[in-house]
Amino acid sequence: MKVYQALAQAFVAEGTSDVFGMMGDANMHWMNALAQRGVRLYEVRHEGSGLGMADGWARAAGRPGVVTTTSGPGVAQLATSMICASRARTPLVAFCGETPWGDQGAVQYLDQRRFAAAIECGFVHVSRADLAAEAVQKAFYLARTESRPIMLSAPIDVQKQECEELDDYVPSTALIPQVRTLPDPAAIEQARDIIRSSKRVVIIAGRGARRADAGQQILRLQQQTGALLATTLQAKNWLCGDTDYHVGIAGLYGNKIAMELLQEADCVIAVGASLNHYTIEHGYLFPDARYIQIDTAPHLVMGNGAVADAYIRADAVTGLTQLSQPLEGRAEGYHTAEVLHRLTAPLVAPGEFRGEPGRMDPREVIHVLDEEIPGEIGLVLGSGHQTDFGTMLFQRSREVLSNYGMFGAIGQAPLLTMGSIVAGGNRPAFVVEGDASFLMHLPEFETACRYGIPILVVVMNDEGLGAEYHKAAASGLDPELALIPTPELGPVAVALGGGGATVRNGTELRAALAEYVKAPRPTVIDVRITREVSVPYRRLHFGEDV
Repeated sequence: MKVYQALAQAFVAEGTSDVFGMMGDANMHWMNALAQRGVRLYEVRHEGSGLGMADGWARAAGRPGVVTTTSGPGVAQLATSMICASRARTPLVAFCGETPWGDQGAVQYLDQRRFAAAIECGFVHVSRADLAAEAVQKAFYLARTESRPIMLSAPIDVQKQECEELDDYVPSTALIPQVRTLPDPAAIEQARDIIRSSKRVVIIAGRGARRADAGQQILRLQQQTGALLATTLQAKNWLCGDTDYHVGIAGLYGNKIAMELLQEADCVIAVGASLNHYTIEHGYLFPDARYIQIDTAPHLVMGNGAVADAYIRADAVTGLTQLSQPLEGRAEGYHTAEVLHRLTAPLVAPGEFRGEPGRMDPREVIHVLDEEIPGEIGLVLGSGHQTDFGTMLFQRSREVLSNYGMFGAIGQAPLLTMGSIVAGGNRPAFVVEGDASFLMHLPEFETACRYGIPILVVVMNDEGLGAEYHKAAASGLDPELALIPTPELGPVAVALGGGGATVRNGTELRAALAEYVKAPRPTVIDVRITREVSVPYRRLHFGEDV
């Protein structure tokens, strides 16, 4: 068999079912071999977009996503999306074709090993025909165990060579032992002593706890301690439908009530959360608290530069189970009628919405979205000023995937959404984006239409670079320089083969959402919003909380 056939067969053995990317001379043989083996190929309009989709696919599926490019310029197009995936610690494998080995005079030559290092990506080279299967195994092993992107670079001349039949390939999963780290009994007892002497306990659940499916154990400990439950940004709204005492995000994107309550804590239990400076506001959010941390990492330094008072090295389920067993009785803690009343009050009363003719208050937009889109439809949040409103204000219990803080690159969220929808069997999902962010990868909406991916893109359109507009105003610069007129995006979406609407008030928004919910298909809703309301930047620059 040919090496490209062996490579394709090994990818299938590793569980590859969907591949995103663009075809070129240096990967077309491999892609054909995959198609012959039943793998679904999603041809995108830009290689970086394909990587963004593979990133979203991996986050939703819980196993390595796969993207492919041809040699040289195809690989170079991966840069921004690759760094985003690396910062998100997403396991994925990028199959990158390469010019004939050693031919530095080839027009598409690129030192792909050096380029991979520059974009924070691991690198595996298919250097010989007889090592092809081993290279695939190594790439997937590294992606899984190091939780990062790996570039598998395959010279086209090596791909076309003959190799032995691949009859006994061992997938990387067979090489990874499935073990759980048992916590140190002394650390468990130290943590219990802290809990027993505390009156105001807060549990912060992070992405690690969510991935470990430790919800049942977290809720049990919450009941035992009378704790408030908060999440990191990456676990936003997780378990909020399972307890009345959920305060949302802990940190800079939390609401005012959450900040007031969390400052009263005398004990913080972090589960699968690094407690970075965003989550604990450099320690200012929990000024009098002692910290208990449960994590699989050997050691973590928190965002205040200190270490936890009790550090339990264990997976979330094992650590919580050990911690909960001997705790007797049930503490009242935060579980009072007064706290419940504060938590159930609306974050923003409808009477406080401030729109203008032809433009909605962005807070009202989020309120309507939360009301009208069923909880079973998942949400993706990206980066950029307009995403801040959803990051802070969505309250309904639903699956949320957040890309905030992952390199700070705008435009990635619709790509992540498309990949996650494919991984979920084409189950609908929606994404909240800004106008500049969405237009950055507009051609990929056509990709969604071509493959029937039922994505809803809600564009919070202030016709400008929202963050820069408010930062400029706060800095004494000319904010008008950050304004960019935007065409109506609803008709553009229709022209590309999907559904679309441009809306300027709540009635129009509800009607457009109802149409999507009734029959989900690729849809863009262009919501024109006022620039006069900015929750995060008024808080950061002017000390206001609106």
